Amino acid sequence: MTPQEYVQQKAARSGSSFYYAFLFLPPPRRAAITAFYAFCREVDDVVDEVSDPGVASTKLARWRREVQSAFAGQPSHPVMQALQPIAADFGIRADHLLAVIEGCQMDLDQSRYLDFPGLARYCHRVAGIVGEVAANIFGRSSDATIAYAHKLGLAMQLTNIIRDVGDDARRGRIYLPVSELQQFEVKAQEILSRSYSERFTALMRFQAERAHRCYDEAMALLPEQDRQAQKPGLMMANIYRTLLREIEADDFQVLHQRTSLTPIRKLWIAVQTHWRGR
Repeated sequence: MTPQEYVQQKAARSGSSFYYAFLFLPPPRRAAITAFYAFCREVDDVVDEVSDPGVASTKLARWRREVQSAFAGQPSHPVMQALQPIAADFGIRADHLLAVIEGCQMDLDQSRYLDFPGLARYCHRVAGIVGEVAANIFGRSSDATIAYAHKLGLAMQLTNIIRDVGDDARRGRIYLPVSELQQFEVKAQEILSRSYSERFTALMRFQAERAHRCYDEAMALLPEQDRQAQKPGLMMANIYRTLLREIEADDFQVLHQRTSLTPIRKLWIAVQTHWRGR
């Protein structure tokens, strides 16, 4: 299997919303975003699939060394063999990849966030940096597009957090800020035991409203001259925002289930965005 085949299979197997946006890119950009996404999946899977935090930390340390070796011209993992030769063409730097790894390390080192600024720092690494790299790959002519990409990354990560409250709790993690749990008088134990209440619903509505504001702010930041190039990001935004609205319509039943959109619906949203351009 070639490195290109490896990253393609990694991206396709994930079933992620990102994959549907990639389909509309020209081959060179599609190859770059697929390789980058495969890298993100590899390091994220370390945290999600390795139960021993010590073993997971060791694996992340190996990925740090692999990134450094790859950017020194000696990639050994298929993902980096696919990504490193084209990284410079799309402004992908070693520090981008290392920041994503550090975000995953935070998942091992920290299972609670005291306030939203603390959570936002985590989101910057695992989503804002990813948005920046993706925006570079899609193509941009304005530095303002980077601010858009970071804000959109935050909106999408907040959507992930809302969707995954139950799954994350089963792994011992609660990303909802402690200060906001206290504000709505929701105890961590209620989340861990999957106990719904009007207080929990109010807390989640607060989270969703903030995510919607971030989507709106991101759209306002996107320069008109880059809107066409950034269409794949708009596809992902529309898919994620549709998911958020589904969760809202279901009254935030996220403690016992993980809401998702069907592949055909994701593809249809991507196609509609491609046609409309927004």
